Amino acid sequence: MSNHIKSEYKNFRKIYIFLIVTLFSGTFLMIGQEKAFKGDPDVSFKTARDLAFSKNRKQAQDTLLHILTKYPDYHDVREFLASTYAWDGNYEKARAEFQKILGKDSKRKTTWAAAIKNEMWADNPFLALKLSQKALKHFPKDTEILNLQKSAQESTMLPTAGAGAVQTISSKIPNDSIPKETESNLEKTVRNNTIGVSSEIDIYSEVYDPMIYNAIKYGRQTKYGSIIARANIDRRLGEYGTQFEVDLYPKIAKGMYAYLNFGVSGSDLFPDYRYGAEIFKSLPKSFEASIGLRALQYDTTTMIYTGSVTWYNGNNYWSFRPYFTPGDNGLSTSGTLSFRKYRSDADNYFGINAGIGISPELNQNYFYANDKRIVNLKSQKLNVGYYFSTSNKQNAWGAQLGIIHQEIPFDQGNFFWISTLSLSWEIRFR
Repeated sequence: MSNHIKSEYKNFRKIYIFLIVTLFSGTFLMIGQEKAFKGDPDVSFKTARDLAFSKNRKQAQDTLLHILTKYPDYHDVREFLASTYAWDGNYEKARAEFQKILGKDSKRKTTWAAAIKNEMWADNPFLALKLSQKALKHFPKDTEILNLQKSAQESTMLPTAGAGAVQTISSKIPNDSIPKETESNLEKTVRNNTIGVSSEIDIYSEVYDPMIYNAIKYGRQTKYGSIIARANIDRRLGEYGTQFEVDLYPKIAKGMYAYLNFGVSGSDLFPDYRYGAEIFKSLPKSFEASIGLRALQYDTTTMIYTGSVTWYNGNNYWSFRPYFTPGDNGLSTSGTLSFRKYRSDADNYFGINAGIGISPELNQNYFYANDKRIVNLKSQKLNVGYYFSTSNKQNAWGAQLGIIHQEIPFDQGNFFWISTLSLSWEIRFR
């Protein structure tokens, strides 16, 4: 092949490659141009709203996203997009869109309100409370935000009855904020049933062999309150024993509920019967107080009087519970101070408990054959726990470590140490 022909071939190849590249570039450019929004954004926004409320949510979301490709700061469009995500249960996607808006315009009250509701529907009352507190800095004394803050605060106070109370995925759904079919879908996500198991081991520095406490429970949330049935299976003092009990948390009125308990056992490790009752009442400034009693019936009946004072400070929970037990040797007293640092909800928190004294309700190991319970032992305890759940709130786990310095029952004045470890697991279902 002559040099002239070779030169012409190279030129032809360059031209061919140039044409191919130009053709594909033009094609991609046209495709990109086709993806860019063209038209009246207000008209398209109205169309998207009509689609969303006619159950064509995916098509509506595609239209809203298309508008945002050209008008990323059209906040009404992005807010409605986020709301449709929340209606579908895509709370994380909704949260991301709300954050984009508030990062650019923190004066949009409708966005703050929608973002707070999103966290409430996601069963994140502590995040909802945090958002409402931020919103009130921009809109002090606003009625709507204050009401949302109150709802979030009430939801964070549910764990008080929660000494094992059933938690649900969707706590409160405002009927006037979402389409009816979406409300129905959200209600289907509520899990009203819980099955749980827990186990604890106490290891003594001397005198006693390790003691093991196991429990299996079933709980159900109803419109009247929660009910929990439990079987306690212990190995203590070289023996096995079982106790069956039921806890009820009936709602009495707004801001008031009760605790009722009844248990029975045929084992010497437990009282023949136990029962209790307590009333809880919400107070101003995020406080709550209660008063109640417990009774343990062996050959004789031991009465225990108790109560609590609880303070909810944002994501922080403080509670003090004393026990007063009258006896032949006078009045025995003990008390426990509890602190919890919640994260997203009532299943996710770090906790610390510190206490002094012995309560017959919590310490059933110390008695003699003549049935005289020892309730005046000196004791100090400290334990820490960590509790967490899966992202869909279906499974919840907990672990707790503790140490107790306690007077020896039959050698008062001398002490032993008790190391404790407890683990728990729960699964929630409809």
